[in-house]
Amino acid sequence: MTDHVGQSTLAVPVSVMIFTLNEEIHLPSCLDSLSWCDDVIVVDSFSTDKSEDVCRQRGITFVQHAFENLASQRNWALDTLPIRHEWVLILDADERVPMELVAEMHGAIGRAPAKVAAFRLCRRLHLWGRWLKYSSLYPTWIVRLIRKDRVRYFVSGHGESQDVDGEIRGLKTALIDENLKGIDEWFARQNRYSHKEAEYEYEQSGKGDIFSNLLSNNPLRRRVGLKRLASSMPARGLLFFLYSYIWKRGFLDGRDGFVFCVMRSIYQTMIAIKKYDLKRLAAFETKTKSDET
Repeated sequence: MTDHVGQSTLAVPVSVMIFTLNEEIHLPSCLDSLSWCDDVIVVDSFSTDKSEDVCRQRGITFVQHAFENLASQRNWALDTLPIRHEWVLILDADERVPMELVAEMHGAIGRAPAKVAAFRLCRRLHLWGRWLKYSSLYPTWIVRLIRKDRVRYFVSGHGESQDVDGEIRGLKTALIDENLKGIDEWFARQNRYSHKEAEYEYEQSGKGDIFSNLLSNNPLRRRVGLKRLASSMPARGLLFFLYSYIWKRGFLDGRDGFVFCVMRSIYQTMIAIKKYDLKRLAAFETKTKSDET
C-alpha cells in the first residue's frame, strides 16, 4: 500500500481543498502529505507572501477569492470550482494527512452507502515539536470529508458549521495539525477569533436547548452544548483551565501542557470580556435613547 514514508501507490478518489492566507510556511509540508491525491485545489484569500509560488512550482491548482467568512469561502469553492471527485477533503494549510488516514478514507468511501454524506475526524495538535495529547482536549471532532453536493456551511462564531444532507460517520485516524507561525501570531489570531465568538455568543444568548446537545450521542452536538454551557459560566477562563489541565489531564503533557492550558484559558477570558463589553455598550445605548425621549 505504501512504498516509502510519505509516498503512496494507493489511488484514492478524493479531491482536496486547502484554504489559505499567507501560508507559505505551512504549504510545503501540507502538500507533501498529499502525494496520493490527483486533484488538489488551493483556495487563497489574496495572500501577500509566496503562497502562490509554492503552489505553482508544484503544479497545484491555485485560485483566489475575496474572503468574507470561512463558511461563504467554502460554499463558493464547492459551488464554483471544477472538482474532479465526488468526495472532498477540506484542509487548513497547517494540517497534514498521514498515510494511515489515506488508507482509512479509501476503505470508508468505498463502503459508504448513498445515505452517508460526510465523515468526521479529529486532529492531533502539535506545538513546540510535540503532540499535546491531553491539553489540546484530544479528540475534538470536525466534519472534513464530504460529498461535495451534500454539505453546506454556515457561520458559527469565528468558524463554521455544516448542514449535512445525510448521515455523518466517523474515521479513527487523525489529521496532524502543527502551526509554525509562533506564539505572537497565535495570540493575534485568538484576538480576532475571540471578537467573533463574543459577537456570536451575545447574539445567541437565550436561544436553543443546551442540555439536549450535552446529552446527545453525537460528539459534534455535545461539543456545541459544552461550548454553550461554558459561555454562560462565571470565571470561564479559570474553569477552562481547571477542566483542561485537571479534568482532561493536561498536566500529563508536562510544562508544555501547563503553558498551553494557560494560553487557551486566556482566550476564553478574552471572549468573556468582549461579550461583557457588548452587553454594557448595548445597555448604555438603550439608556441614552431612553434619556433622550
